[in-house]
Amino acid sequence: MQEARLYERLGEGKVKCLLCPQYCTISPGKRGICAVRENRDGALYTLVYGKIIARHVDPIEKKPLFHFYPGSRSYSIATVGCNFRCMHCQNYEISQYPKQRPDIPGEDMTPEQVVREAELSGCRSISYTYTEPTIFMEFVYDCARLAHEKGLANVFVSNGYTSPDAVRLIAPYLDANNIDLKGDDAFYKKIVGAKLQPVLDTIKLMKELGVWVEITTLIIPGHNDSDEFLHCTADFIRSVDAAIPWHVTQFYPTYKLLDKPSTPVSTLRRAREIGLSAGLKYVYEGNVPGEGGENTYCPSCKELLIERYGFTITSVKMSDSKCPKCGARTDGVGMP
Repeated sequence: MQEARLYERLGEGKVKCLLCPQYCTISPGKRGICAVRENRDGALYTLVYGKIIARHVDPIEKKPLFHFYPGSRSYSIATVGCNFRCMHCQNYEISQYPKQRPDIPGEDMTPEQVVREAELSGCRSISYTYTEPTIFMEFVYDCARLAHEKGLANVFVSNGYTSPDAVRLIAPYLDANNIDLKGDDAFYKKIVGAKLQPVLDTIKLMKELGVWVEITTLIIPGHNDSDEFLHCTADFIRSVDAAIPWHVTQFYPTYKLLDKPSTPVSTLRRAREIGLSAGLKYVYEGNVPGEGGENTYCPSCKELLIERYGFTITSVKMSDSKCPKCGARTDGVGMP
């Protein structure tokens, strides 16, 4: 347990957490919405510092990041907890755990151990993922600083609900962030327990501060698959940067959202076409291996540059980030 960053003391022993846009006011002995930050005698403590609940070596494409050191591996870690309550969370067993039980499970690890394991695993980066990395920011920050000293990159897979202060804290050590843009404001209020605007603000600020950003939208039939929403999302991304890759991915019924079917491939294809028609350079269809929507094409002449099957790159037809046919450069970090 460690004293938290980014909070202020209020009267009567209360504190206000400034880590995410929930901005919880927490009374003594109570926890915030994430359930892993607790007020103890007028001071805010993080309960998950170094308490690693999951760690794996993943392909970077699993994050998904398609324009950040493609084909590399990323040492991926998480603690329990989340500042959302998504009804369709794939990792609800760990993200929602502390909201249902008082204990904080996990294997104790130091930042030095995390970075050393990433090095021994031959990873190019460390990913803070599976649950929301914002809620274990103190540990992320210490790991990320050390990782940079060792030449490793740092990656967030995030819901984007990170306060501007927290974004500015981590941005100097954060190299890439795949941010979920889940739906419109009504979707966020009903399905997630949050608001849309702070997510949009995080996307813009991360990009402004030099972090490589990719965006994922899980398309859920009847919730966020309308042409209106898809057009608005594509237009927003283009307004920030047309080179931001947009991953439109297939939903599978899970957790509390079991009344909707899996997303038809035709819906993903329509979303991709909407994105490309809006002027986005790179739009990908996710969770549907072999359908062709995972490949990278030249934004200028549409030549096939990187062919994928799921999280695996099967062929690369570019060099020095350039299209072999027209010479146009493909946006990204560490591109072939």
